[in-house]
Amino acid sequence: MRALVIGSGGAIGSAFVEVLRGDLRCTSVQALSRQSDPPLDYTREESVAAAAETLRAHAPFQVVIVATGVLHTAAAQPEKRLADLQLASMEEVFRLNTFGPALVLRHFAPLLDRQRSLMAFLSAKVGSIGDNRLGGWYSYRASKAALNMLVKTASIELRRTHPGAAVVALHPGTVKSALSRPFRGEELGREAEVAAAQMWHALQALGAEDSGSFVAYDGQGLPW
Repeated sequence: MRALVIGSGGAIGSAFVEVLRGDLRCTSVQALSRQSDPPLDYTREESVAAAAETLRAHAPFQVVIVATGVLHTAAAQPEKRLADLQLASMEEVFRLNTFGPALVLRHFAPLLDRQRSLMAFLSAKVGSIGDNRLGGWYSYRASKAALNMLVKTASIELRRTHPGAAVVALHPGTVKSALSRPFRGEELGREAEVAAAQMWHALQALGAEDSGSFVAYDGQGLPW
């Protein structure tokens, strides 16, 4: 089984790399980030295409984990009200949570094993429209909801070209990381290694019939 982790520089991504390398069924685990060789940087579209072309020699992949995402930046915090919305910060959040993963779908989906493979994108339960009862966090919620739609739409197309592939949106729960730290993540979250192991366990239960679904780290389905 050949695996690829995109976003290996983050807490969850690096933990996924270690979990997969510890799985004896994985014969190789490739890791991509802004600092990898080749680099993959969502702010440079050409780097996504170039990274996919370089990794074509290692394809087909049976597992692709896209563990990228941003909730806040040094310049912007999640919006609590409409008056907090700023175009520049919205664009940055969408670039990292939606536009970048969309480019990954375009360039890396062709590298999936047509017979049996899994491609999982880290989403978030707060990106669920049906589950939104608290409001706030406009850009993050909307960018993850848009990512979910991309995953669902791509799953329909890939059923024709890659009938054995499952493309899913994955909620990791609260994890101790830079993303969650300002929001009591150190207190409420699990270690990234624990979360990655839980998610990997849940993902292994999925098959092609689950493609286009939104699942949590414990394997439970989530509303769109």
